[in-house]
Amino acid sequence: MDRLRTPFLVVALVAFFLVVLIEIGSMAFLDAENRTDLASPGLGIVMLSFMDGIVFFTLLMMTLAVVVPARVFGAIQGIITFIIMLLTLIGGIVSIFIAVGLLVLMVTLLAAVPFGTAFYMATYGTFALTEARAALAAIFFFKTAGIVCIFLAQQKFLAVKGLVFLLLSSFLVGFIVSLLHAFPPGVLVSIADAIAAIIVGIIAAIWAMLKLIGSIPGVIKGLRLDRHVT
Repeated sequence: MDRLRTPFLVVALVAFFLVVLIEIGSMAFLDAENRTDLASPGLGIVMLSFMDGIVFFTLLMMTLAVVVPARVFGAIQGIITFIIMLLTLIGGIVSIFIAVGLLVLMVTLLAAVPFGTAFYMATYGTFALTEARAALAAIFFFKTAGIVCIFLAQQKFLAVKGLVFLLLSSFLVGFIVSLLHAFPPGVLVSIADAIAAIIVGIIAAIWAMLKLIGSIPGVIKGLRLDRHVT
């Protein structure tokens, strides 16, 4: 029961890689006519890649810890985590501002009767819900498979509160996007999707910040080891 089952951990890593791939690629294979690139099919699904990217990176570090010598891994883990989380945080903040800008644009257009409203209806009044739901279904499938494999790899992972909360957050953000796609009338789904993107982006940014702060002791340790070697 205490032995780490590495194949399950690798499967979990692959599952979350596919999750992130679907989320990043969603704007390419979910087509919506008469839209800007930012709104096709919606920022909500794309923004999920920041949160699930953090999960993927965490699993990658767990997998590398098995195959890389402990001394080497201990020296580089903090530095790599710091760099990746810093980039994730910056990317997440930029994406939040993009989502806010898009939300303000859509609300302004909708409220500017009659011409602004007409432009909103022509550009943002329809949403590729069928395609978005298919993408979210695939995301939830691979995400569920990945989480099951994580705990099949090592039951003690259930006791790691940080990992459990991270995985719960991953499911929560997906649920938020699904809910905000399903709840409003069809003509308002684009606005709801932008709201979902902002919420998901904030949650992902918080996790990136926590990981960034948590990596600082590892960075200091790695730098000390480098000085000792030189």
